[in-house]
Amino acid sequence: MKRPDLKIKPIKNGTVIDHITVNKSLYILKILGLPSKDARDVTVAMNVSSGEMERKDIIKIENRELNHDEIDQLALIAPQTTLNIIRDYEIIKKDKVQLKEELVGIIKCTNSKCISNKTTEPIKSKFEVINKSPAELRCKYCDRIIKSEDIEAQFG
Repeated sequence: MKRPDLKIKPIKNGTVIDHITVNKSLYILKILGLPSKDARDVTVAMNVSSGEMERKDIIKIENRELNHDEIDQLALIAPQTTLNIIRDYEIIKKDKVQLKEELVGIIKCTNSKCISNKTTEPIKSKFEVINKSPAELRCKYCDRIIKSEDIEAQFG
């Protein structure tokens, strides 16, 4: 029996972001600064069927690997995501994103009076992760709880 054609063309080198929570790919594109004039061959598939999670989004980015801050932000938005590093059309590395116990400088505190939001203070925001899915964070400076809706709003 002949295998059906792939709906999404494979990439030679780059990153495939797979198992993205359905309809979260647009947030991820914003985190990654995509689309951009420098980015070539970016493929986005939204709300596609999946054996593991019923429906999912997928992003393929030719000739780009994500940095640690991008991965941390991605873990906040879509904690079930898998990153695949591709070289010569082969997956050489496959990892689930992991939300760290503490996040520094990744998002802003929603408390406008928090010291981390003062332009006169040279400190970065710092959050303790109190729930991973859905993400829920506690500001280390003012104890404000940041819920997933507040996190998404910062990337929206």
